[in-house]
Amino acid sequence: MIKVFKSSAKTNNHSLINTRHNFIYYLVSYCFVFPVFRLLFRGRTTGNRNVPQSGPLIVVANHGSDLDPPILGHALGRPVSFMAKKELFDIPILSTIIRACGAYPVSRRSSGREAIRTASKLLEEGYAIGVFLDGTRQIDGRINKPKQGAALLAASSGASLLPVAIINSHLALGKKSKWPRLVPIHMKIGAPLPPPLSKKKLDLDQTTKNLQNIINSMIDKDI
Repeated sequence: MIKVFKSSAKTNNHSLINTRHNFIYYLVSYCFVFPVFRLLFRGRTTGNRNVPQSGPLIVVANHGSDLDPPILGHALGRPVSFMAKKELFDIPILSTIIRACGAYPVSRRSSGREAIRTASKLLEEGYAIGVFLDGTRQIDGRINKPKQGAALLAASSGASLLPVAIINSHLALGKKSKWPRLVPIHMKIGAPLPPPLSKKKLDLDQTTKNLQNIINSMIDKDI
């Protein structure tokens, strides 16, 4: 959702920026991500009909590889924003590319609350936000020690949660891999879930556990 400004000059500038960013996003998608995902790793997706094409959305996934952010950000049919280190936005060309691909800066020294505030602001503007449930790559590619960040963000914003399983990326380029293996990568998209009933620990735990079970179940059914 793009905000409407009363000033025509501001509107033109805002449209120009979004047009440029959309162009770079699709350029990266079709020239880099799709060829690597579809051709090299014989990538496929199922459940695309489950993806709401507009409105705020929290995309929740497992994390087994550095391949996951670009795959998740470009294979759902709509852009997905991810947190990125603030230092990366000081690099001129890289900054333009990652901004166009939906990344938003977060300082490594900042608190979790600041990250939640930044993500919540983007959700208010209708963006889709990507969250890896474990917060870091897992050697087996499963959800092992889920964090409550996605559930808390949903409870704070009222946004739906979309569970996604990225299968075999940990085998293609895992945490201890030095070179990629050209194994097939499959992305399964589940049905959206409502946000937790409240920010209480019990409700956050229940939603987080539910997401873990759904994503791991999608992984198990693909083996």
